[in-house]
Amino acid sequence: MDLKKKEYIYKIKSLAREKNAVIFAHYYTRPEIQEIADFIGDSLALAQQATRVQADILVMCGVHFMGETMKILCPDKKVLIPDMNAGCSLADSCKAADLAAFKAQHPDHMVVSYVNTSADVKALTDVVVTSSNAKKIVDQLPADAKIIFGPDYNLGSYINSVTGRNMLLWNGACHVHSRFSLEALLKLKAENPGVEVLAHPECKAPILAVSDVIGSTKALLEHTIKSPAKRFIIATESGILFEMQRACPDKEFIPVPPEMTEGVG
Repeated sequence: MDLKKKEYIYKIKSLAREKNAVIFAHYYTRPEIQEIADFIGDSLALAQQATRVQADILVMCGVHFMGETMKILCPDKKVLIPDMNAGCSLADSCKAADLAAFKAQHPDHMVVSYVNTSADVKALTDVVVTSSNAKKIVDQLPADAKIIFGPDYNLGSYINSVTGRNMLLWNGACHVHSRFSLEALLKLKAENPGVEVLAHPECKAPILAVSDVIGSTKALLEHTIKSPAKRFIIATESGILFEMQRACPDKEFIPVPPEMTEGVG
């Protein structure tokens, strides 16, 4: 670690102690942010962890909705987001006004929303789920329930496929997970026979169809730790590779590249 980096870490940690602040970082943040965090995890787990710490200030290194979720669970604590412009394409794809209008068009439907949504959207929601518990919760809803699922179309489609439901899906997507290249993934599988493919359910159906393990970020991380395998192909946000490598320094993680678009080469 270079001297300048050590100085930054010392200053940040010193200021956190002075202000009685705790730093949280999502798995998808850059490695240097994860290195300095007191807690690393997915958005809901971090918000739940925040309820258990003795701190005046909670610093949530992640996107805007993560800070909102933390504030919902910790209303008496000050929650800071280092970058107020850090947005989530998935959360942005579902505005509260648009969802309200959609609900009005389907008054006999209940709304199940992915946690990756704004507080305003959650306020219009009957049930909030995560990628790890969505199947379990949807399975427990009445069999004849009419459901709007949003905002992630890919996750909703996956949950439909594993529950036998026919939920009405909001047409939103994560710009990272929806851009993984099937062609590149098949090429990686051919070049690395027998290597497991791990994918997040926000990926498109063709990616999930050729994956061996489908799960939340935490579930994928835990699988790599417990598995005796030494190599994995990963189809999710690249930030998790830092924690996977830190937890399993003797293993290799191969990221699936995104599709190439015109003007990007």
